[in-house]
Amino acid sequence: MSLRDDPTRFVGSIPDYYDKGLGPVIFAEPADVAARRVASLEPSRVLETAAGTGIVTRRMRDLAPPAADIVATDLNAAMLEVSRTKFRPDEKVAHQAADATALPFADGEFDAVVCQFGVMFFPEKDKAYREARRVLAAGGHYVFSVWDAREHNTFGRIVSDALRDAFDVDPPPFLDVPFGYAAIDPIKASLLANGFHGFRADLVRQQGAIADFDAFAAGLVRGSPLVDQIRARGVEPEKLERAVVQSLRDEFGETKSAPLQFILFDAWRE
Repeated sequence: MSLRDDPTRFVGSIPDYYDKGLGPVIFAEPADVAARRVASLEPSRVLETAAGTGIVTRRMRDLAPPAADIVATDLNAAMLEVSRTKFRPDEKVAHQAADATALPFADGEFDAVVCQFGVMFFPEKDKAYREARRVLAAGGHYVFSVWDAREHNTFGRIVSDALRDAFDVDPPPFLDVPFGYAAIDPIKASLLANGFHGFRADLVRQQGAIADFDAFAAGLVRGSPLVDQIRARGVEPEKLERAVVQSLRDEFGETKSAPLQFILFDAWRE
């Protein structure tokens, strides 16, 4: 994989578009599901990996026990800078740049680990599972979500169609990553092979409210490393945005909501 096609570089202006364009539509409602699952465990110390701009972090802080410590980590420091703005100094949330496949924490340090839509981006998923299990205390839970296939998430299909129309050859490969890790059985096998004692998987269907079609289109095009892949191929992002916003209006103009479908995993250790 070349640097221009690296799907993990959420840098520059990407975090702002991610947070403001994508967050309200496709991340906020799933974040509530994950945060409620974690809060139901009544943890005293929680680690979040691939925390991004703090969408799940903020919801966990609202729902978890007030005394619980939350540590939000991400590979990209620029994403964490946006997250920091969402918390008061007196709230028990720490931010730290960290690689989910090589966590800088002691064995058994956390009661719960949570990761929303991040596992798909980990190049060594088995290693990430081992690390999550390692830092969990006995009986601890690893709660994480992955997108279901593109055909179940219309917003992904709309962007894919726009890319196919814009690029006759060498289309940007970014969307293969977030929508390419939805098969439950291989994930189950990886979790069990890497030390987890049991797991459950829930298929979740939601609707993401679209308050601003232009902002959502900008987020879809500019709120991920996809924008760098587009530019690297000599196409201006504005061209894709125009196509995407028109398709969004055609598809969701009446309901102003996008169907979302994802799988929430909850794995635990003895």
